[in-house]
Amino acid sequence: MICKVTRQIHPPKGDAGWNSAPWKEIPSELIGNYMGRKPDHFPKAEVKIAYDDKAIFLIFRVEDRYVRAVAPEHQGNVWEDSCVEFFFTPDSDLSKGYFNLEINCGGTMLFHFQPGAGKERIVVPKDECRKIKRAHSLPAIVDPEIEEPVTWTVEYRIPLALLEKYCEVITPAPRVEWRGNFYKCADKTSHPHWLTWSPVDFPRPNFHLPQYFGTLEFE
Repeated sequence: MICKVTRQIHPPKGDAGWNSAPWKEIPSELIGNYMGRKPDHFPKAEVKIAYDDKAIFLIFRVEDRYVRAVAPEHQGNVWEDSCVEFFFTPDSDLSKGYFNLEINCGGTMLFHFQPGAGKERIVVPKDECRKIKRAHSLPAIVDPEIEEPVTWTVEYRIPLALLEKYCEVITPAPRVEWRGNFYKCADKTSHPHWLTWSPVDFPRPNFHLPQYFGTLEFE
């Protein structure tokens, strides 16, 4: 799988607007594969990605049902909520480790760096997490679960300077490649599912398999 990462002169507004400039001109990628059994509820999840000299920008849009968000603070169990995730290596060399950035529909995040086999994960401090500017269309807490159809969006900006505190970062530029995958999950909702952009060939849900990351090509 290959995802083109669009260069932007003017950064997005950060208003969670799927059709706001410049997002309306950027093609989306479908998070359309699944892990485990095919879910009864299969939301339509899409992502767009862009960059400039200082940051990476992402926006997710999910046509969903059975939506919840109860994680009370950053670094909580956001994957149990209605959640979208970006796992990525800021390089083409997977041996250098990867980040997992997981954000629920209410904008609460989990952000870790996985240095590689045999090494302990690094939990990014909460004050550092706050440097990732976020916007989201739903409130921070969604409880009880929204059972009827609802479309929600999450947008955020990842500063390159933040990533550089944890590993070597190959600076985005035309023809540079990173590796990564996009996910949608909802482990503890009434209708759990585990969706992926780049297919993952594994018998049970597990997003921590960088060997299945696709390629992010910077334009």
